[in-house]
Amino acid sequence: MRILVTNDDGIDSLGLHVLARRLTEVGDVVVVAPDREYSGFGAALGTLHLMQPEVQREHIDGVPEAWSVSGPPALCVYFARFGCFGDIDLVVSGINPGANTGRAIYHSGTVGAAITARNGGLNGVAVSQSVVGFGVEGQGWDEMIQDQRWDTAAEVAARVTEALIDDLPEPPLVVNINVPNVGLEEITAWRHAEVGAIPPRSMSSATLVPREGYEETFTVAMEWGDPVELPIETDGGSVEAGEVSISYLSRIVHEPGSTIPAIDGVLDGLTGG
Repeated sequence: MRILVTNDDGIDSLGLHVLARRLTEVGDVVVVAPDREYSGFGAALGTLHLMQPEVQREHIDGVPEAWSVSGPPALCVYFARFGCFGDIDLVVSGINPGANTGRAIYHSGTVGAAITARNGGLNGVAVSQSVVGFGVEGQGWDEMIQDQRWDTAAEVAARVTEALIDDLPEPPLVVNINVPNVGLEEITAWRHAEVGAIPPRSMSSATLVPREGYEETFTVAMEWGDPVELPIETDGGSVEAGEVSISYLSRIVHEPGSTIPAIDGVLDGLTGG
């Protein structure tokens, strides 16, 4: 089983290295990751005609093959699907510092890579770990991730990946794993969790602030509300409670029976229907 390992924090991310080394015990690992930070890019590929992406061979201790790409994680997976790095059977993305739960999955580059894999006919695994200091969600800043227990998330991800390989789902799906930032021995529970609809800490305001010395140019001052306790049956609430959260994400599908009469009427008028 040949496993592509990627992330959205860049080729130099320690979480990526720990995960990739652990997965070498599960399959044949090739790392293909962005050359820099691409958090929040979701499943974006970028403007390829302007980017003119470049690929460079890299070295990661304990990993047989590694490459960096001058583009987001979804682009790494996209190129891999076309055989740029040999045959790929499965994509594992992470370890992201900061949980990707609830509405965060729409914007997560970590999850976006796994979604891109699924769209191309491969199963994808997204692995994230909570960061202490900013609620369960949210990208961890450098000073906040000094004490990340990467080995815990890597071990959980490796065992889930190994089990997935033994019985690959068809059609493919995304397994979204979120792990508390604790020692492995401190994790005593897990759950199949719902994707939460309530963020653990919402942005409360965004204000344009004039940039001194520049005409009609502004920065954005952002403020955050108080943390919210999340229901334990949700992915975010599960991780907050110290559990491993597992959610399965399928492809975007049409909502059968949905209709908006006003839109139907406008289109009937345009087409003579």
